[in-house]
Amino acid sequence: MKIRINETLSRRRFLTGSAAIGAATLTGIAAPRISRAAARPLITHGIQSGDVGSDRAVLWSRADRPANAVFEWSATESFKEVRNLPKLAALPETDYTVKLLATDLPANQDIFYRVKFQDLSDPSVESEPLTGHFRTAPTELRDVSFTWSGDTCGQGWGIDESRGGMKGYSTMLKHAPDFFLHSGDNVYADGALLPEVNLPDGSVWKNLVTPEKSKPAETLDEFRGQYKYNFMDKNVLALYAAVPVLSQWDDHEVTNNWSDSKVLAEPYAEKSIAVMAARAARAFHEYMPIAAWPQEPNRVYRKVAYGPLLDVFMIDMRSYRDPNGDNLETEQSKARFLGAEQLAWLKRELVSSKALWKVIAADMPLSLIVWNNAKDKKGQEGVANNDGGKPLGRELEFADLLRFIKAANVQNTVWLTADVHYTAAHYYDPNKAQFQDFNAFWEFVSGPIHAGTFGPNELDMTFGPEVKYVKAPEAGKVNLSPVEGMQFFGHVAIKADSGVMTVTLRDTADTALWSTDLEPVRG
Repeated sequence: MKIRINETLSRRRFLTGSAAIGAATLTGIAAPRISRAAARPLITHGIQSGDVGSDRAVLWSRADRPANAVFEWSATESFKEVRNLPKLAALPETDYTVKLLATDLPANQDIFYRVKFQDLSDPSVESEPLTGHFRTAPTELRDVSFTWSGDTCGQGWGIDESRGGMKGYSTMLKHAPDFFLHSGDNVYADGALLPEVNLPDGSVWKNLVTPEKSKPAETLDEFRGQYKYNFMDKNVLALYAAVPVLSQWDDHEVTNNWSDSKVLAEPYAEKSIAVMAARAARAFHEYMPIAAWPQEPNRVYRKVAYGPLLDVFMIDMRSYRDPNGDNLETEQSKARFLGAEQLAWLKRELVSSKALWKVIAADMPLSLIVWNNAKDKKGQEGVANNDGGKPLGRELEFADLLRFIKAANVQNTVWLTADVHYTAAHYYDPNKAQFQDFNAFWEFVSGPIHAGTFGPNELDMTFGPEVKYVKAPEAGKVNLSPVEGMQFFGHVAIKADSGVMTVTLRDTADTALWSTDLEPVRG
């Protein structure tokens, strides 16, 4: 039986309440409304949903001990009619995290879900429940909106509770998005925090610091501690309880600019980048509500279908890349960035997509020059190679992809990304490009949500990008703190009646900095 409710009223009430839930977070890292009785399990780091579709979503939580997670969901906030999900054991092997795929959900429905944990040694001893919310994707036309950003807790800027914590997350929650797309650098595993940082205005930034955040992560427990740290923030807890997150990763989940050629110097005791990446990947998949692929457990790339208006293609520009270098190879097979298998998957999924808009969620921009060695301006970390001529190196894969999109008549592709720690809008025009065999498209950059602000980066003109808008620090200023107000996210709204996509670049004070309306190509 499909249960109908007053969606607008109930959803607004829950989203408003989520901010209050976050504000009521306990003084440690325990989530709100959890009993502190020693005999009862605790829910330690809130609740999340992710990879939501029309009939499914991934649910996540964490306990403080071996316990069975009992999830249930309802189409009413009162939980008048409840559907139970299979129990799942939280064990030390997964750091007491649990996640499961809830299926057979009603489409286009506000879903209220809750979890409680039963102590494995005594099932009669259980935690208080914790409640979350998400809305399933539609199967028919309705308005769709979402936010995106990246770069959380980087460059020494952690949680300063005296300044309200990571306030950008609460700003996004006010928009009541259908989901939040995190474009990578969910954590800064290489970024140790100091208790205090002196600011230019004479005030002091006071970081909340844990043992795992006091040094670069190397062990599995230290990588896990990066995610636990973020869930100490009331704003993060509130958003993730109320809104699904679609998460991808970039470099700082492991260490800065990592590839197979990365040399780990001091202060790292671990010298194998492969070992580091494996530990980091495990922590990422344990703590993010990302759907699991049995054939490739650590896979990040995937499609999230969100109704007739939108498919989101989450790509992975980190796991399959060849080592960072000069990026001037003349053969595509020797300069992999996505890798042949992922590239073939993306082509197949783009062609088969029936959605009006195809958002390609990338963890790095296409044409911004990102140096592997920024100090000496040597080597390339990204797609662009600073040559500006015909495609070479990693550009060959993307020339192949863009050519394919044109030849297959795939319409209405938009690229969203973060990574470079400022916000910008780029229009790619084949008439201004060295490589011209593609249809014009937009790329929007937005971040950081809570990290140091940098930029702007120089452009490589191989694909003809034109800067339509940029907001970044003034020349000579780097690593601006969140106090400076240059923290950014993007908001996307798609109208059901017209199909128009409105993209707005915002700062975390919720100022609309720049906006554009994109008309879809039909037929």
